[in-house]
Amino acid sequence: MSFGFMGIQFGFALQNANTSRIFSNLGANADDIPILWVAAPLTGLVVQPIIGYLSDRTWSPRWGRRRPFFLVGAILASLAMLIMPNSPALWIAGGMLWIMDASINISMEPFRAFVGDMLPSEQHTSGFAMQSFFIGIGAVVASLLPSILTSLGVANEAPDGIVPNSVKFSYYIGAAAFFLCVVYTVVTSREYPPEDLDAFAREKNSTTFWQGVRETFSGVAHMPKVMKQLAPVQFFTWFGLFCMWIFATLAVTKHLYHTTDTKSAAFNEGANFVGQAFAMYSGVSAAFSLLLPMVARKLNRKVTHLVCLVAGGLGLFSFAFITEPWMLLVAMVGVGIAWTSILSIPYAMLAGAIPAKQMGHFMGVFNGFIVLPQVCASLGLPALMKQFPALDPLNVVVLGGVLLIIAGLLTLRVDDNEAAPFPFEDEHVRVGYDALARDSSHL
Repeated sequence: MSFGFMGIQFGFALQNANTSRIFSNLGANADDIPILWVAAPLTGLVVQPIIGYLSDRTWSPRWGRRRPFFLVGAILASLAMLIMPNSPALWIAGGMLWIMDASINISMEPFRAFVGDMLPSEQHTSGFAMQSFFIGIGAVVASLLPSILTSLGVANEAPDGIVPNSVKFSYYIGAAAFFLCVVYTVVTSREYPPEDLDAFAREKNSTTFWQGVRETFSGVAHMPKVMKQLAPVQFFTWFGLFCMWIFATLAVTKHLYHTTDTKSAAFNEGANFVGQAFAMYSGVSAAFSLLLPMVARKLNRKVTHLVCLVAGGLGLFSFAFITEPWMLLVAMVGVGIAWTSILSIPYAMLAGAIPAKQMGHFMGVFNGFIVLPQVCASLGLPALMKQFPALDPLNVVVLGGVLLIIAGLLTLRVDDNEAAPFPFEDEHVRVGYDALARDSSHL
């Protein structure tokens, strides 16, 4: 059920580790890069709630509810990944980032609802942790691809205006992995039908597309209380992460490899090392995801999320004191612990508070609180850096660490009911799920 997320993470990991590098190769300045990144979160802000709403109202006896969206998104994202590193100009690369991110979101958002659909509430933390495990595995491999290919003799440098072959071939491999992993989940998994197919069909037929769009975005006014409490947690969390994703390459190449020349061997070596550092936090995340359910049961979910975010915040804050590349790998251990919780705990908290028939819709709305901070970072950080020239990329990464710690403290405000009832309303369905859980407990 979660295997397809490994493929999705090939797309996101390559995007996170290499987009700034691609923009730099094509001639972007450091203070232009955040604005170029804004395409990705703006796309998610629009696409995710709509896809969630549509997937709630989709059902096919053969393909189910969420799986058609997995497949369509995988096809479109894989094509975009083949094109982006071959962009002949900066504006084309920015446009391809827009298309690629929209396509990834078409696959990704229904995956979040998939876990809520298929598992009883007591298994939500484990279910989202399993997603984190596969996300971590995919991100490790994807982040290391440019370094692996460089070690095999693939060119890691290119003339001005050209993306190195090590990055191009990484995107080709990532496109294939994205498509194949998602297809595996589509082919091997099954979904439970709506509780009342006749009522489901009547509701679907009585709503036009534009009514659905209005209902989707008006859902912000009807959010569950837990979602409202998690909103500031998500805002500070993802603002902090975006500080890292945008500026880690520029900070590392400038302060550890002592270059800002994007054509130089030192810059490209440093950019490869950032990929290795991202692989480190993804690997730690994959390993820690196996422990997270036990930690959450011991401490409760709120305290677990606080501890994990503080670990990530300290990891980013330590960038200010790093003098050797290997120290960056140590810092990423904390980021990996935080990343596991970020991908699991908020969704587990939310899943038990959402009506089953609106799982995709509210998961899409919830993802808006991931997107908004990224938009703010993309638009606000360039202005901030121009206003304060001393605020170089390293300081922005450190700021991201402070924001993660603030997010952790805000988690303590969340009213998390870990014993929330199973979200399906029909008692017969719940009895069937409970029996299934008992029968498979030996697994």
